[in-house]
Amino acid sequence: LLIRQAARDRASDIHIEPQENEVRVRFRIDGILHDVMPLPIAVHSALISRIKIIAGMNIAETRRPQDGQISVRDANRELDVRVATAPSVNGEMAVLRLLDKTFAFRTLPELGFRPEALEAYQQLMKLPFGMVLVSGPTGSGKTTTLYASLNQLDTTARNILTIEDPVEYRFGKINQMQVNVQAGMTFASGLRAAMRLDPDVILVGEIRDQETASTAVQAALTGHLVLSSVHANDAAGVIFRLIDLGVEPFLIASAVGGVIAQRMVRQICPNCAAMAPVLSEERLAYEKEMNEERTEFLYGSGCNYCAQTGYLGRTGIFEVMNITEAIRRLILTGASADDIRAQAAADGTISLWRDGMLKVNDGETTPYEVIRNVFTIS
Repeated sequence: LLIRQAARDRASDIHIEPQENEVRVRFRIDGILHDVMPLPIAVHSALISRIKIIAGMNIAETRRPQDGQISVRDANRELDVRVATAPSVNGEMAVLRLLDKTFAFRTLPELGFRPEALEAYQQLMKLPFGMVLVSGPTGSGKTTTLYASLNQLDTTARNILTIEDPVEYRFGKINQMQVNVQAGMTFASGLRAAMRLDPDVILVGEIRDQETASTAVQAALTGHLVLSSVHANDAAGVIFRLIDLGVEPFLIASAVGGVIAQRMVRQICPNCAAMAPVLSEERLAYEKEMNEERTEFLYGSGCNYCAQTGYLGRTGIFEVMNITEAIRRLILTGASADDIRAQAAADGTISLWRDGMLKVNDGETTPYEVIRNVFTIS
């Protein structure tokens, strides 16, 4: 019942957290946690045990973190629920991540790309070889973008391999491998194995360390299209993240074809949207980027459709940076991130800030949402 309620409320995660006198239950909806209901502390043990049983976990083990999985059908949707438990001072806590299998079939135009950014990214997907990297913090939709990228590739004439941790959605006609550290299967070892399997396209879930970064670069330089994600604040930051991981600038300049930075912002609820004044910080941020003075912006006042939040659903904001010859020269000469950002802008790249404020101008989101999600970019 809890899972079905979360699915109906469009929640991506369920948090079950024991407190001293109650069990706190929260849903993450559109990226924000909301308290749903407190439960009596007396039901905690039975609730966690029930979840662990249907997730195929060891109910006798309460002192160590565990992972499990539940398959649920709700209405016409199939949900894959990933369960993680861990001990806390008040007892075991659990987080259930709801994965809607229909999300695996989303296309790039559905994600919120502006037409020019979509065209630039689709051109990157046509590269015969090289690296295309997606960056952003946890929960910014990187995996969704990578999966949507796979959906537009020709699976008949190309051998597409993925190495993921974990495999979130299963695709037909794509060969997916899952990281298993205990069995010696890491991103790096999986990538080396994939290169011996005659691949055309390799998706590496995340580049986390020097070994994976170096192996991915070698794969890109030897005739493979490599798609992956990294943690960086913006597109230019990806270059310096790779340098931090020990990749030489000349290899980055040769291997990387393009970089996408992204965030997820909440969309204004259409049922309660109205023009309203905003804080001076929000107004000034918009005016600085758009060079346009405004006193009011579209905001949701809150209604039953959006659970009084003023927001309903999310969309992406994107920065697509092609590694042009000019940017390659900057990478080779050790230029700063600001120099690379300036050159990218001259090449036509729309920054995260600008893409966000353009969506504000279009009435899709609010200045507050852009500031909240892109605050790391100066």
